Amino acid sequence: MNSSPIKLKQKLSPSAAKKKAARDLVAAKSPYRQAAKADSQKKHRANPGMKGKDYDHKTSTFMSVKKNRGNGGKGTIIEGKSNYNIKK
Repeated sequence: MNSSPIKLKQKLSPSAAKKKAARDLVAAKSPYRQAAKADSQKKHRANPGMKGKDYDHKTSTFMSVKKNRGNGGKGTIIEGKSNYNIKK
């Protein structure tokens, strides 16, 4: 893990990193995350001029990656699924 060019915030042992990767994969493949990803892809195909922007399901708008993932400076710990608008 030390040879990776990506700077990780967590310094995990190899076994802990494998367990975390498995947990992250399960979360990424959950029905909610699959619906969110599909919805985001659909919005991007409909709006090709928004390349490089993230689709924010909470505000239903495109915004910069930095602003979307930082939740407007509030962080992401207070967020919940009930705040998002995902069309199936």
